[in-house]
Amino acid sequence: MSAVARMAVLHLRTVAPYRAQGLLVSGMMVLVLARNPVGLVPALALLLAPLVAVHPFVVADKAGLETLYAVLPVPRRTVLLGHYAWALAGFLTTVTAGTALSVLLARAEGESLSGRTLLTMLTLSWALFAVNIAIQLPLLIRFGYARISVLGTTLPLALIMLAVFRLHLTIASIQLWLPLLWVAGAAAIVTSAALATHVPKRRT
Repeated sequence: MSAVARMAVLHLRTVAPYRAQGLLVSGMMVLVLARNPVGLVPALALLLAPLVAVHPFVVADKAGLETLYAVLPVPRRTVLLGHYAWALAGFLTTVTAGTALSVLLARAEGESLSGRTLLTMLTLSWALFAVNIAIQLPLLIRFGYARISVLGTTLPLALIMLAVFRLHLTIASIQLWLPLLWVAGAAAIVTSAALATHVPKRRT
């Protein structure tokens, strides 16, 4: 297992005591969004997956884990990339579970989701998540959750929702842009990770 993967596993262990609250929040979101099987996965990618990505920062601020990260025998770059690996793992888990649930909900309503619709749904989910995380993580890495919590979590969400509203993005309207959205999302994550590794070390 690589050092970055081990950091992601460390994040999993730090948030494990809060899994009951996480499952409760997830269940509430699903109940609210269940009426729209097609929009369920993009909504979870926009609202739930970033919460999963941010949670290690919440725990780190509460427990003073930045001190632990500083004394670990791993480069700071590895610690930072571990945050991105954790975020991506959370996204994959969220969209996998969300997609399965969307298919089941659609069948329960007597509908079927075509392969094209599923691909478009996943592409939109990726783009929304990637832009959100690309903005959030460098801010959280630099300032910590306690200092940037409201701005760092609501500003990206507000900007993305405004863009979706202004551009009138729907499953149908983005089908011609699928490859571009995958590339743009990947570019946003890579650029954000590169930026984060050059962010000045946070003062505790």
